[in-house]
Amino acid sequence: MSKQITVKLKRSVIGCTDKQKATIKGLGLRKLNHSKTLENTPAVRGMIKAMIQWLEIVK
Repeated sequence: MSKQITVKLKRSVIGCTDKQKATIKGLGLRKLNHSKTLENTPAVRGMIKAMIQWLEIVK
């Protein structure tokens, strides 16, 4: 059983580049204050690290 990470979108993606929007979409986040529980894998952690200024890690 692997660990889970819950992330929440805290900033709007208006004004982001297409690559940044694709990363947010890849995390499964759709709109402001939307949260998603994801598997703790290296790929997910890399996407979170790339978009950390837009995200909040929820415990």
